[in-house]
Amino acid sequence: MKASKSTTHSRRSFVKASLAAAAAGCILRGRTVLADVGGMTFGVQLFMLRGQAQTDLAGVFSAIHDAGFAQVELYPIAYKYSAAELRRMVQDAGLGAVSGHFDYVGLEGKLDFARQLGLKYIVCPMLPNDQWTSLGGFGKAADLFNRVGEQARSRDMEFVFHNHDYEFRPIDGTNGFTHLMQHTDPTLVKLELDVYWLTQGGQDPMAILKSHADRIRLIHLKDRAPGASTSYNMDPPQYFTELGRGTIDWPALLAQARAEGVKYAFLDQDDTQLPIPQSLKISRAYLRNLHL
Repeated sequence: MKASKSTTHSRRSFVKASLAAAAAGCILRGRTVLADVGGMTFGVQLFMLRGQAQTDLAGVFSAIHDAGFAQVELYPIAYKYSAAELRRMVQDAGLGAVSGHFDYVGLEGKLDFARQLGLKYIVCPMLPNDQWTSLGGFGKAADLFNRVGEQARSRDMEFVFHNHDYEFRPIDGTNGFTHLMQHTDPTLVKLELDVYWLTQGGQDPMAILKSHADRIRLIHLKDRAPGASTSYNMDPPQYFTELGRGTIDWPALLAQARAEGVKYAFLDQDDTQLPIPQSLKISRAYLRNLHL
């Protein structure tokens, strides 16, 4: 998505601040790893800081830790580093990384790298656009996901699919998400539920949480501004907002997720109107005050 002027400015400021912190010796080996209480650990999906990560990945990891998060969910922008280098950078920032996103194309060839990173969950975040509008496209994905799920299991990992809103477009009396669930093995293909995109696609996230409790391993977090209209094209970034500033019932949903045994939830606000460090801290303060 195209970044706003305010977002571009905040990225420049963020990089400058991160570099200054590094020069001051704030990025230290063996920093304390932050832990959450109540059985759920909160992290940040690296895509949220993709602009900064291009020039100062170590500074981004440090900033995630300094905002009060214990985990980073990795994204392909970080995979220009070797697995050993990337693991060291994450650890030096005092973070954990149990999960990473990997592109659909060439997915089967990325399992060994994910294992070398020490990931528990290998996540596919998106189908190719030409597979969004037909059940055949989702069926093709289901075949791939079953294969990858088996290969992940043989490497002591779990394969996970991350939803958006396009999966809920009505197609031939059903939708792509339902078709995908019907044609994948629930023991091999798990879910990372993005609650914002579920809501944006006209779904009841509580109902999805309950009906797919055996599959859900991870949760994605961003709030949805009042007055948002349903869509299936991933095109309304103006509806993104910090946790607690929108309409999603996070206390109930996170309590349900925790009751189902979900241990990790990642902030993933694709674009922000506020400077990103400020946005991170607002959402983290909201999570800290929840009583799950």
